[in-house]
Amino acid sequence: MSSLMPAISKNAKVLALFAIACTAAVGFVHSLTKDRIELQAQQKLIQQLNEIIPSDRHDNEMFRDCLIAPQDSHSELLIDVIYRARLNNEATAAAIKTVAPDGYSGNIELLIAINSDGSVSGVRALDHKETPGLGDKIELRKSDWIASFTGKKVLDENDSRWAVVKDGGMFDQFTGATITPRAVVNTVKKTIEYFKANQVLIFTSDSNCGEQP
Repeated sequence: MSSLMPAISKNAKVLALFAIACTAAVGFVHSLTKDRIELQAQQKLIQQLNEIIPSDRHDNEMFRDCLIAPQDSHSELLIDVIYRARLNNEATAAAIKTVAPDGYSGNIELLIAINSDGSVSGVRALDHKETPGLGDKIELRKSDWIASFTGKKVLDENDSRWAVVKDGGMFDQFTGATITPRAVVNTVKKTIEYFKANQVLIFTSDSNCGEQP
């Protein structure tokens, strides 16, 4: 048994050195790719913001002019970050990152842009797990359905138009999939109501979220 101890000790040292080398390599690769990943995420965010708030409606860097959403005790929304658009220092629109929690397969992450007059500037689905070929039609690359929000307003909290056609509203549902568009419509409506109730605070608060996508 004693004759095996030097070999075991040697193998243990080799394995320890190998583990240290692997950890160092992973750390080195991460350090090389971290900045690139962050840059790509930032560029994707800028592209998405410019898609739903046209460049002729802002002259500021929206991804920098942002804040953690002020919480409204009366709101059921799951709001993350708000990006502000300004033209000649005048507020023109806000893009609100939020979540529709009641999709068919769970959360649907949305970016909802609202003009200062309360009309929708644009909506994009950022992330979801909806059924391919059905619920994924909320993606612009699959369908232009998400563009149907553009220009729409909520007249009041009882505006019954803000529902899918099956529920008596003005937004089409998908063939074989009603839950997904219903969830998106409800969240867009609630987000507009949140924006209208908090508009002054949204545009006058200091930026406090850095440059995070």
